[in-house]
Amino acid sequence: MNTKSQLLTKVKPQFNTNRPRRHVGILGGTFNPIHMGHLVIAEQVYEQLCLNKVLFLPDKIPPHKNVKKEHPSISSDDRIEMIKMAIRDNIHFDLDLTDINRGGVSYTYETIKLLKQYNPDTEYYFIIGGDMVENLPDWAHIDELVNMIHFVGVCRKGFEKKSKYPILWVNTPELEISSSMIRDRVKKGQSIKYLVPDEVEEYIKDRGLFLD
Repeated sequence: MNTKSQLLTKVKPQFNTNRPRRHVGILGGTFNPIHMGHLVIAEQVYEQLCLNKVLFLPDKIPPHKNVKKEHPSISSDDRIEMIKMAIRDNIHFDLDLTDINRGGVSYTYETIKLLKQYNPDTEYYFIIGGDMVENLPDWAHIDELVNMIHFVGVCRKGFEKKSKYPILWVNTPELEISSSMIRDRVKKGQSIKYLVPDEVEEYIKDRGLFLD
């Protein structure tokens, strides 16, 4: 799938076709902190699927993680500020605070319902790692979700490109970077240079994040 024309042949408009439709990617997560891996994935999906934009959508409370155990001291405000710093030089990236503003557990189904309500002429492409594809059957309202959005699977070594749900698969350069690895390095006093954008690195140092 190398051109927008090829992409659009697989997209069936669900709303008023008299208005131009936009194609927007969504990269969700805790972003605790955002790192270069997130940015590479977002850029590659944007380019390969010929999207209009990619939204970075931070969770308030992820449904599948013990947030209190993983990062007891980090605030939503800190995560948001780091995302802003990381994406400010890319005009195709934007921040979306739907989950943060809604509060509570961040269920994708509820988020997409709101986004589609606000933007009925937008096709959404929800980006997930290849390791998460096999867990889709456990997602809340997954059967409704697959009819509301396009799932984009980022290929990962060791995970098969197969699912009973329709997936748009995208190959990206594999960077062995994770937020948990960055938090661990900070706690141990190790360098995170080139793992996160420079501004994010300075923010983490200045605020003393992830030292607890």
